[in-house]
Amino acid sequence: MLLSALIDWSRIQFAMSAMYHWIFVPLTLGMGFIMALAETKYYRTGDDFWKETAKFWQKIFGINFAAGIATGLILEFQFGTNWSNYSYFVGDIFGAPLAIEGMFAFFMEATFFAVMFFGWDKVSKKFHLASTWLTIGGATLSAVWILVANAWMQYPTGAALNPDTVRHEMISFSDVALSPVAISKFFHSVISSWMLGSIVVMGICGYYLLRKRNERFALESIKLAATLGLVSALLTMVTGHMSAGHVATYQPMKLAAMENMYEGGEKAPLSIFGIVNGDKDKADWASDKSDYAGDFNISLPTGLSILSFNDPNAYVPGIKNILEGGYTKPDGTIALSAEERIQRGKVAIQALADYRAAKEAGDEAEAAAQKEILDANYEHFGYGYFDKVEDLIPNIPMLYYSFRLMVGLGLLFILVCLVPLIMIKRNKEKFINMRWYHWVMIISIPLVYIASQAGWVVAEVGRQPWTIQDALPVQAAVSNIAAGAVKTTFFLFLALFTLMLIAELSIMLHAIKKGPKNHVSNDAQNETK
Repeated sequence: MLLSALIDWSRIQFAMSAMYHWIFVPLTLGMGFIMALAETKYYRTGDDFWKETAKFWQKIFGINFAAGIATGLILEFQFGTNWSNYSYFVGDIFGAPLAIEGMFAFFMEATFFAVMFFGWDKVSKKFHLASTWLTIGGATLSAVWILVANAWMQYPTGAALNPDTVRHEMISFSDVALSPVAISKFFHSVISSWMLGSIVVMGICGYYLLRKRNERFALESIKLAATLGLVSALLTMVTGHMSAGHVATYQPMKLAAMENMYEGGEKAPLSIFGIVNGDKDKADWASDKSDYAGDFNISLPTGLSILSFNDPNAYVPGIKNILEGGYTKPDGTIALSAEERIQRGKVAIQALADYRAAKEAGDEAEAAAQKEILDANYEHFGYGYFDKVEDLIPNIPMLYYSFRLMVGLGLLFILVCLVPLIMIKRNKEKFINMRWYHWVMIISIPLVYIASQAGWVVAEVGRQPWTIQDALPVQAAVSNIAAGAVKTTFFLFLALFTLMLIAELSIMLHAIKKGPKNHVSNDAQNETK
């Protein structure tokens, strides 16, 4: 019971910290790209309008950037405080990309950030433009290494267990940094962040159009942001399809839970929307019972097979199939049952203990024998920490609805970006007076954050109960500390992050209300007077 409380509070604290941090990160990446594009226009045209436009978006970027750093530092500290067993077990691999991020990408951001903000009219236009692009380039490089680390948690590759130290050691840096999961996760996360930044810019500009002020600034920024947002939304769909294929290959349980699919098969349908039977607990899903998927489901025939393997006839396993095993996996091997993997995992754990005991006793022959047993069963090592197969099932309702929320809102944002591009080109004055659409752009700001957070819920909750997929479950990764201590710090961090968010929003809203320099309309100036 005490361990369960510790695990729950540690997970809740880390989830809360990560979700607060992810409020700031995608806006940094998206807003940074837009400010760099605006300054590029200034460099090419020499028009001071674009200089002031770039400076305004840089101001919003800077406010958000500072808050993102603070939340990110606290998040990283939690690996050592709340997840020390995890840090010890895989720190040699997980720590490497984070160290690169800190030593290279972060310092690159910090160096050119100062030039970007304080170097206007002090350095050449070309050098200042380069500094702006290098600032957002550094932020993107930071994202690269953080996402590489996260991708390794989803698909651990390029590493091996050293039984003498009981630590994972990297055997191929390229396998870790260039794994297919890392590549697709990077492109999907960064490109979707461009979409988020675009929607936020459009929403801010919608506010100016509602107030009948800064109209040229608003229209030009909307055209810039809507173009980037539309391209990003379409590319996000493409990279999302890539990610779905990797989930189907490396994390089939996550995919089955995302689809609320009890039993799979060939020509698997894709659920468009349905009602998850929330009364069923995990033990029901692990047994031979009926009424799993609820009473309502709209599906696309063969859609899941195409999404997963680009083949309408492909076999996609459901939760029951994964637990029972016996189907052919994408690599051509036959899947073992969850029960057999649990038993083999326990053999691996025991072999590791026996190996270390033999080493300590100086019995090299016995140590070699146990090492052979460990190697033969290590693929199932993490399963040895479980006693019940139903514990391998993640939170199905949360995954199912989060995935559909993410995809549905992503499709909506395509329209949100497309309409202004068409209307401004056809009839600019009519678009300026489309007050209802200005509200659509403003309301899209919270919606795009909901979509962004839903994406991370799918990625991280879908990996549960693992911290490292198939290798280290959460119950073996948590620190040996009191649950009450984690609970106390949870509320302290919650208060701190909330105050930080309120402060950031207050400063940002003040900057937005003040508006960009030299672009206040005559009507707005008269109102002020």
